Order: sequence, then structure tokens, then C-alpha cells
Amino acid sequence: MTKEQTINEIIQIDGVNANLISDGYHTFGELYEFRKMYNAALFNEWAKDYNGRLEPYKDADITKLHPEIQVFLKNSKPKYDVHKSWKHHDGELCFGGGWFIVVAILPSGQISNHYKAQDWDLFRIPECEKAKYEYDGHTATDALLRLNSL
Repeated sequence: MTKEQTINEIIQIDGVNANLISDGYHTFGELYEFRKMYNAALFNEWAKDYNGRLEPYKDADITKLHPEIQVFLKNSKPKYDVHKSWKHHDGELCFGGGWFIVVAILPSGQISNHYKAQDWDLFRIPECEKAKYEYDGHTATDALLRLNSL
């Protein structure tokens, strides 16, 4: 048995809090929290259309603006198609309930993550009745490659 296999077996023992296990710099709990916050910040940014970036124009009567700016604002779209849902594409609750899924469609493919209900409001992205797209089978490695290709 390798050292890694032994450690993984120990982590599975009842009463062992894997969130407290550390690499000497960060605990798993800290790393998952960082991942969640980075993911929320990124998805929130991707969901913004140009109106969200041009706050001064938010409540403006755009008919009084230069025609090119009017066209720009009318045609503004989010950077990527992102959304969140309590249900997977098949209509089933994520993990039976208490969890939700966030999905982004990138030029390189789909990426997704699940989070606990308490984190719902961190993701200020469009909400859907169920995930818009069927899971494409992407692995963690696929998601990393898709993100890296940006």
C-alpha cells in the first residue's frame, strides 16, 4: 500500500475531519473555501453584461446617448453562459437536496461545480428551474484544461 493510499484510508475513518488536514500551509477546508470564492467571483464576472460594467448608464435613458453607445448597450451580452439551479438537467435535486449546481459554457466546453445551499447567494448569476444542459461527462482534469484554454 502506498503512503497516499494509507492517508486516504485514514481520512475515511469516522470522526476524522478532512477539512483540518493540512499540507503544512493550508488545510483542505481553507483550500475548498478559496476554490468556492474564486469560482463565485469568476462566475459572477462572466454573468455580467456590459450594462453591469457601465454603471453610469444603468438608469440612463439610453435614447439620449450617442447612437453607437445605444447599439452597444442594447446588444451587450454576458461573457459566458452561466447559471445556477437546485436541480440537475434531468430535474432531480442535486444530491437529493441541500445542494445546487453552477454551470458555465466556455468555448472549450462545459464546467460545473456543486455547492451547499448556504452558498447560494455568493453566486449572483441567473437562476434556472433546472440545469440548462445535460452533464457532458467532464472530469476535474477536463474542467482544468477547459479553464486553462481561456
